[in-house]
Amino acid sequence: MSTLAPPSRTLRTRPIADPRAVVQGEKYRITVLTDGLLRLEYADDGVFEDRASSFAVCRELPVPDFRVLEDGPHLEIVTERLHLVYDRGRFTTSGLSVAVRGGVTVYHSVWRFGEVLGDADGTVAGMPALRGTARTLDEADGAVPLEDGVVSRTGFALLDDSASMLFTDDGWVAPRPPAPAGGERHDLYVFGYGHDYAEALRAFYAVSGPQPLLPRFALGNWWSRFHRYTAGTYRELIERFDAEGLPFSVSVIDMDWHVVDVDPALGSGWTGYSWNRDLFPDPDVFLAWLHERGLRVTLNVHPADGVRAHEDAYEEMARALGRDTSQRDPVAFDVTDREFLAAYFDVLHRRLEDDGVDFWWVDWQSGPHSRVAGIDPLWMLNHFHFLDAARDGRRPLTFSRYAGPGSHRYPVGFSGDTVISWDSLAFQPSFTASAANIGYGWWSHDIGGHMHGVRDDELATRWLQLGVFSPVLRLHSGSNAFITKEPWTFPEPARTAMTEALRLRHRLVPYLHTMNHRAAFEGAPLVAPLYHRWPEAGPAYEERHEFTFGTELLVAPVTSPSDPVTRTASTSAWLPPGTWVDLFTGLVYDVGPDQDATGRPGTGREIVLHRDLSSVPVLARSGAIVPLDARAVPGNDVGNPAALEVVVVVGADGAFDLVEDDGVGDGSDPDGVVRTPLRWDDPAGARAVTGASGDARSGRLVVGPAAGGTAGLDSLPATRSWTVSFPAFAGGRRTDVDVVRATVDGVRVGSTTTRGLGGAFAVTVEDVPVGAELVLLLDASRGVRLRANDVVGRCFDVLDRAQVAYDLKERIQGVIAGTVSSGGSLTTVVSRLQALGLPRVLESALGEVLLAQG
Repeated sequence: MSTLAPPSRTLRTRPIADPRAVVQGEKYRITVLTDGLLRLEYADDGVFEDRASSFAVCRELPVPDFRVLEDGPHLEIVTERLHLVYDRGRFTTSGLSVAVRGGVTVYHSVWRFGEVLGDADGTVAGMPALRGTARTLDEADGAVPLEDGVVSRTGFALLDDSASMLFTDDGWVAPRPPAPAGGERHDLYVFGYGHDYAEALRAFYAVSGPQPLLPRFALGNWWSRFHRYTAGTYRELIERFDAEGLPFSVSVIDMDWHVVDVDPALGSGWTGYSWNRDLFPDPDVFLAWLHERGLRVTLNVHPADGVRAHEDAYEEMARALGRDTSQRDPVAFDVTDREFLAAYFDVLHRRLEDDGVDFWWVDWQSGPHSRVAGIDPLWMLNHFHFLDAARDGRRPLTFSRYAGPGSHRYPVGFSGDTVISWDSLAFQPSFTASAANIGYGWWSHDIGGHMHGVRDDELATRWLQLGVFSPVLRLHSGSNAFITKEPWTFPEPARTAMTEALRLRHRLVPYLHTMNHRAAFEGAPLVAPLYHRWPEAGPAYEERHEFTFGTELLVAPVTSPSDPVTRTASTSAWLPPGTWVDLFTGLVYDVGPDQDATGRPGTGREIVLHRDLSSVPVLARSGAIVPLDARAVPGNDVGNPAALEVVVVVGADGAFDLVEDDGVGDGSDPDGVVRTPLRWDDPAGARAVTGASGDARSGRLVVGPAAGGTAGLDSLPATRSWTVSFPAFAGGRRTDVDVVRATVDGVRVGSTTTRGLGGAFAVTVEDVPVGAELVLLLDASRGVRLRANDVVGRCFDVLDRAQVAYDLKERIQGVIAGTVSSGGSLTTVVSRLQALGLPRVLESALGEVLLAQG
């Protein structure tokens, strides 16, 4: 037999709760994990589970304040958020309940054991349910059912952990013990955080472990296609991408990298570990070539069929396991066998990693069952692949399907093979955002869809634009010569829009990597539903396709085709209170204050947004700060850049800490992390600045100094170019700006005015040492403020594109221009346009512009 050891790395767990948090009887045990999270166990044999589970790996948490009341037949436990009542018997609907304190809802904020949460129509207490995610989108053509999350509008949610896989003390796994004969065994987690969804997620991560920090390269563009490439054709592809200025950071090579033409007597060609040397004669040379061009590489593996006799590694694998090869019998895949799993990594994968493979695409397709009941092979593969990828202090990455609560520990998620359709596209934003309800933050979809469907250039473009604002952007398509994703295979204007989208994704990496750190260390997924931030606003629950993208951006993706009248596509949205700017169109939306004169919360605005193929609504509120790579055409390398653009939306103070690191380990070592503070002091904010003109109308941006550990600082360039851009800025010409004064550590330096994202007014300062403080003082002749929308000009653009009668266009424009020039009310314009009987979609498009600023 082999002397191979099982995977040496184990998951760090602290599964035993502090005894002071436990209230226990003969057959029940209640653990107060946090003030809003209870673990409820019942076992007729009085045996409770102290091992870590696939969901719960840490129950040793600080003990919250709680009271135990035992003055009657019932046990009561009261925390700041919860009130449990229990009759101390078997768990029953009448005998066990948990009430959420604080008046979340009038009638529905009490969880009762066994009560079904949700109606057949997908509602809970008459309100749409807040679900989590699903194992896969394979063959989905639109919406699919989702599993439960840990948040709910009722204020409580249940996670039933009674059947999950367990981890043993030595890092191996075990199934749950069965319930005693004729008895019951329950292991439940009740979340009762009301509408404090962010805190519910933090409790989830506290028990289940955090999302790990992704390698920075995972945040760039991934190229993937199920296609029979050769080393030569793949090189030609990458060279064409370079020539077109299309950046990619990850090369995903689908299953044709290995031998697929297998003797049917041996099985199918889906599983394979031997390079197809007819296509890739020198794999190590090929992979080295990709690395030289800044690409990381992942290979597809379907491990279900084990190791057959045709594989290069067959003899070595058999020797490692002490198997006889004389009959050429396959080495069966058995993820529950420690010796097999050790050889699986050491023989099969380690040899291929020596060729240059950076991480693995685990394309498991064979169901949730293994040779041991209760052990899901997908869980096993995700868990042990991730641990193996973390050996030698590396920053680990896997690419595989979701396997249930706790899967967030093993990113990135592969959502499966979707049908190419508008319905599939329309479902993906809400699917991605709602995954935050179960802590799953790093979905990677087949951007553009995988199979079937029809060619639709607009659909392909809109899908790619959604991909820019998805957790991971990975283009992919099925094995069909006609399904292409290369932008040059599309006509204009799709080709240009796709090109700009791919470039923008790489420009966003500094922002994305900061959010990557936030997700890992603050428990905040990159993409989240609106109701996570605005839980008391009804429209935040209704606009399920709209989402927040990090701390600064609100995205309302376009997921339906353009209409034939305006030649634009529309998307409904809710804009929360405040002033918002579309970063690509520069349109300003004044939505009202956070509170009205009586102190009641602002309601925001429900609106329909219209965009041509060149953009999607991406909005930032006044005070937002978004750091970007300053290169208009970024390369494949997504390392810490030497030139940065900082987008600043004026109108309110703002602050943002740019986080960078040396790429080593899990990111928890402070020596490898650097933070560069970005602070905007706005004339309208509390820190108004007195400028050269002597009044408090100046704006000031302070950049740096960068601070952090030695290794982190060494990973940055010695000096940087900083461009600060101001979208929708009222003084967009140099003549409108009285003072642009830049200092580095108090010494005046030169600056130039340029154009930033979306043509925004921008100022650039070159060669700023990373350890220095850059101060940019901006004083405009008309004040530092957002400009008024050019209503007449923008409405002309809407009408110019519209497919309606010329005389009608002229009449409409006359009404608009005349009212604006006379200082009339824009609401009067809207009523006059309504009287003209315009096509509804044209009236809506004009109304967006006319009423954007109230």
